[in-house]
Amino acid sequence: MSAAVTLKKGEGRTVKKGGMWIYDNEIASVTGDFENGDIVTVYDFDGYPMGRGFLNQNSKITVRLMTRNASQEIDREFIHMRVKNAWEYRKKTTDTGSCRLIFGEADFLPGMVIDKFSDVLVVESLALGIDRLKGMILEELKAVLAADGISIRGIYERSDARVREQEGMQRYKGFIGAEFDTSVRIEENGIQYIVDVCSGQKTGFFLDQKYNRKAVQKLCKDARVLDCFTHTGSFALNAAAAGAKSVLGVDASDTGIAQAQQNARLNGFEDRVQFVCRDVFELLPEFERQGEKFDVVILDPPAFTKSRNSVKNAVKGYREINLRAMKLVKDGGFLATCSCSHFMTPELFAKTIQQAAGNVHKRLRQVQFRTQAPDHPVLWAAQESYYLKFYIFQVCEEK
Repeated sequence: MSAAVTLKKGEGRTVKKGGMWIYDNEIASVTGDFENGDIVTVYDFDGYPMGRGFLNQNSKITVRLMTRNASQEIDREFIHMRVKNAWEYRKKTTDTGSCRLIFGEADFLPGMVIDKFSDVLVVESLALGIDRLKGMILEELKAVLAADGISIRGIYERSDARVREQEGMQRYKGFIGAEFDTSVRIEENGIQYIVDVCSGQKTGFFLDQKYNRKAVQKLCKDARVLDCFTHTGSFALNAAAAGAKSVLGVDASDTGIAQAQQNARLNGFEDRVQFVCRDVFELLPEFERQGEKFDVVILDPPAFTKSRNSVKNAVKGYREINLRAMKLVKDGGFLATCSCSHFMTPELFAKTIQQAAGNVHKRLRQVQFRTQAPDHPVLWAAQESYYLKFYIFQVCEEK
């Protein structure tokens, strides 16, 4: 028999709405023999069964549910069902050449992220309980893919995020199985990239912006484009592919800029795309003083806040770069802007952009509002799965 977790009276509101997390302050008792990482059965205060998941008393998220069925065994058959469902969903909703195959709680495998870059898998394991199941998950995922004729030549682990330490786990990265060349060539929206799964940010490439990158293409034909926080050049290359006259990509990372230049050469865009290693917050005011203007400005910054405590400072950062960018857009030109922070809510992000527009006397006409690609599904009961907000605006002078 597994250990039992009993909730306090009136607690478990998130789980009762369909979420998967139970926090330490919601728990009345844990009974039975267990080790951190073990599967436990969760009961409401009155004994009503809530489901099964893994427990870790080192973490404020003490229980992460795997199933709402309190009698369900978390075995190989169950894991196979979960990964097969995740794959079948991707086949219907996205380009599977390179995509996120497992997106944690939104695929009912909490704490686990697996990205597919062509024939390579990159895995990120962020919770102790799911880490114990990692080998089985990967075996079953490879079997599901093989049934569709997809052979995986290598797996690399990028479990090097700090959040592992909050689970009482060490950060780790390295090969799972045989070593292979970690510079992986992929194609997205008809554009080729070299993805560094060993040293790139997160798992090596930001797949969540796939269709947002495509959405800016129509705006960029014959345009002068500025791509801020370009990372490895993905928005810049989509602009070039769409027929932009010139594209300037900016990023503070030497490594990112080197990869962006490599990707531009790979696609034959080096004649129209340039990259510069600069701090965006310093460069945009310089461009303003020089009287520079662009037809399209793209802002794809890193998350300015990863906690509720730093949201106020994040608002200042988002407001600053957006108002600076609006000043650089020609009258009638376009601004694409986004936030990838879960803690920057859609309402707060919209309010911040509106404040920026008011501060510089610009009128915004919304072209599109978008979110993350469908291989990063938003589970409505799990707010943490909704994080990317992406707007395209036409920027007009007040006249």
